Amino acid sequence: MARDGSNDGAARGGLVCVTGGSGFIGSWLVRLLLHRGYTVHDTVKNLQDERETKHLQALDGADTRLRLFQMDLLDAASVQPAIDGALGVFHLASPVILQPDRDPETEVVEPAWKGALNVLRAAKDCGVSRVVMVSSQTAMVPNPNWPADKVIDEHSWADVDLIKKHELWYNVSKTLAEKAAWDFAAKAGLDLVVLNPAWVLGPTLTPSVTLSLHVLLQILKGQSFDMDAFFIGSVDVRDVAESLIVLYENPSAQGRHLCLESSQRMVDFTNQLSDLYPELPVQRIQEDKQDWLVRAKGPSKKLIDLGVRFTPFEKTIRDTMDCFKSKGLIKHLKRQTIRKTFT
Repeated sequence: MARDGSNDGAARGGLVCVTGGSGFIGSWLVRLLLHRGYTVHDTVKNLQDERETKHLQALDGADTRLRLFQMDLLDAASVQPAIDGALGVFHLASPVILQPDRDPETEVVEPAWKGALNVLRAAKDCGVSRVVMVSSQTAMVPNPNWPADKVIDEHSWADVDLIKKHELWYNVSKTLAEKAAWDFAAKAGLDLVVLNPAWVLGPTLTPSVTLSLHVLLQILKGQSFDMDAFFIGSVDVRDVAESLIVLYENPSAQGRHLCLESSQRMVDFTNQLSDLYPELPVQRIQEDKQDWLVRAKGPSKKLIDLGVRFTPFEKTIRDTMDCFKSKGLIKHLKRQTIRKTFT
């Protein structure tokens, strides 16, 4: 996790806005912001849905320093009220849909980049001092032109044509949204910094598990997922939330920031899971198809230089499993033992 001491960046205790703060990352971010003395405007899709609001309203400090706003990313008029008066904005809200039902452009891609622009315009109009945006490592890979012997870093961008060809629409949405954000910030003179987390795991504050945890749960149940084109590792959700605050509070933080504990391949990930929980039906990968990915410890050098200390993989997984157990999600996952009787 990151350092706890104060710094010479943004003053704590001011008003900040978090878009999409009811989700997996957002809930942890709001919790940490409240703990540090900030006042928070948080946006949700539906104020009447307790699945979005109840866990936020239960946070320490929420009764006096948290206000919820209903927001539609594609409705510019609904964006500004939550941002008005804020010193900083954390933009997290974006569709998280891996397989759209009908049209990926209208369901996933357009809401991501148009929504980002609506938030950034409102931030500019309201005189916000800094915007911290959550992008993704999926906006970095696959990149066929990346040197084969070089660890992935912030200079890498995903090949949009390639990810469209593979119909990785979430990846497309994150890549185009981040590109649109950088273009707008450059033209408008807006202070923007971006966090690019890897696969986010860890315990959740939400009442149900969100997509990234659902994928892990399915892997624990024995399902396999083809992530060879873009998997580069994982990161603890608490480290992601802490990193966002570090980027906000440190004026020296500039540009993109890769956020993961270590650069590893999917074969490494499933092997570690299987070793930690041999009683579960985790499928070990038999063929490593990720020779394009260079393994590395501590690849998030920019964040480490700012004081971020990443949670070890094993602790993240064990804390995630404890969360699954508390929600009754893994009680039926034990590997079945087959006994043969010889006569």
